[in-house]
Amino acid sequence: MIADDMKTRGKGGAIVNVSSVLANTASSSCGVYCASKGAVDQLTRSMAVEFGPYNIRVNSVNPTVVRTRMAEMEGLLDKDSEIAQDLIKRTPLKRFADPEDVVNPILFLLSDKAAMITGITLPVDGGIAVSFN
Repeated sequence: MIADDMKTRGKGGAIVNVSSVLANTASSSCGVYCASKGAVDQLTRSMAVEFGPYNIRVNSVNPTVVRTRMAEMEGLLDKDSEIAQDLIKRTPLKRFADPEDVVNPILFLLSDKAAMITGITLPVDGGIAVSFN
């Protein structure tokens, strides 16, 4: 595991895991995916506790649907998809994430500007996690 190698080098560092907003909610036909992302979030917290004493920070980003080939193959980017329309309607920012919307928070969490941040799961979701719409 990279964290063990970082610990051995003794120079600290940062790790960012990629999870999903579905780590904290349920969706029909996505049970295994939701459970696996919940496990990523718990692993993130556990690693933060385990490796913090070695100045290794561990965080997670939890994006919504991201405009990627995978989302396209799943039909999530299809304008006629009821699922896509519902998700956009319930998202305060009214759009899905672009890849750079996820990359930029990762870069921040990896940087020294986040030197006191560890063990968090950062939603990158346009506000859907806080919206009841």
